[in-house]
Amino acid sequence: MRVLLLGSGAKDHAIAWWFSKSCYLSALFAAPGNLATGRFCTNLPDVNPADPESVYRACREHRIDFVFIGTEAPLFTGVVKHLNEHGIRTFGATENAVKLEGDRSFSRAFTSRHNIPIPHSSLFGDIESLQKYLERHAGEHFTIKSNSVAPSRIMLSSDDTGALLEYSKLLFQKGPVLLEEYINGTPASCSLLLDRNGFMVLPITSDYTKKSADDQTPTGGMGALCPLPMIDEVKEKVMERIIKPTLYGMQVEQLSYKGILTLSLMITPEKEPFLVDYHVRFNDPSAQSMIPIINTDIISVLSAMEEDRVSSVELSTTDECTVAVVLAADGYPLNPKTGMEVKGLTSMFLEPLSDGPVVFCGAIQDRDGKAITTGGRILTVVGKGRSIGEANRNAYDLIGRKRFPGLWYRDDIGNAYFC
Repeated sequence: MRVLLLGSGAKDHAIAWWFSKSCYLSALFAAPGNLATGRFCTNLPDVNPADPESVYRACREHRIDFVFIGTEAPLFTGVVKHLNEHGIRTFGATENAVKLEGDRSFSRAFTSRHNIPIPHSSLFGDIESLQKYLERHAGEHFTIKSNSVAPSRIMLSSDDTGALLEYSKLLFQKGPVLLEEYINGTPASCSLLLDRNGFMVLPITSDYTKKSADDQTPTGGMGALCPLPMIDEVKEKVMERIIKPTLYGMQVEQLSYKGILTLSLMITPEKEPFLVDYHVRFNDPSAQSMIPIINTDIISVLSAMEEDRVSSVELSTTDECTVAVVLAADGYPLNPKTGMEVKGLTSMFLEPLSDGPVVFCGAIQDRDGKAITTGGRILTVVGKGRSIGEANRNAYDLIGRKRFPGLWYRDDIGNAYFC
């Protein structure tokens, strides 16, 4: 199979690496790709992944059989529909289904129709009404986020009314905002590979989104661990209360597609799961923590999805745990410093190995032979081990031996699970 992957981040490097190990792969391309993907696939830096016609021209030129959409932008610009109309197979949500992520008010109405537990939320169209609401609830802890996909997963959880209002000014530039009840607990990401008849559950991860454990500033994604230790009682609740009604609702409302659906969850101390958000794509950095422990050939899974039999495929994983630590540029997530040269990127960082820590390259491009940053999340170091504690030590040991000026990271990913 000749595959084109759309994306350029660390999760796309991880997905490309997964593809590169397939015995069914004949050629692999990435548009635009990054510094590391160019080591084992052909980067197409001049292809705009969000432009349907640009992607289609690349498919014709390189005789692409299958397009895998890793980044979110193409999902919202009609790339899937355009390629399908021209007979090119794709992995990705259809236009009607992307509303589950791209319009949070729609997704909240969807969950309400299908009795899926979510935090209480209110939609605000202007800062004045938001301010009046927050003043009536001064001191309460809320999470505020854009109603639309931009700016991706960046949000703010705080009990500081002033901080919530100040951040909302940025969000209102893009449209309405959603104010949610803050749910305390353990975050979890559950990714499902979907076809028209069934689904496959990928290893469950736990994401670390804050800059530090007690931080109350806008957050992105700073790390993840996999698999998340979860008792059977909670797994059953997630399946019965969230996964099954979600898939039933998608079927009856004609939102089904062949691709991935990631459920961002919060598991309360009382072992009650809540759905926080839908994502019609892999999440970063949960994908980087998950993919290194999967043995199953990705193209064999995609072939099964094409034939609507993915539920019959048994997912094979190693018995390892992973801890993924993101190294981010100064200013991330809101104003990351770009244009910085990252030195010390040896072949180990650019060509993931099957043993030892795996390192995925994010927002770095080759500029005249130099590794130059183009965004916020620069590298993801993934330690592996027989326990989360061992994986944690392996990740941080590598980071400690490689110094990257201008990059910062959390030093506690997985600490709570030491055993």
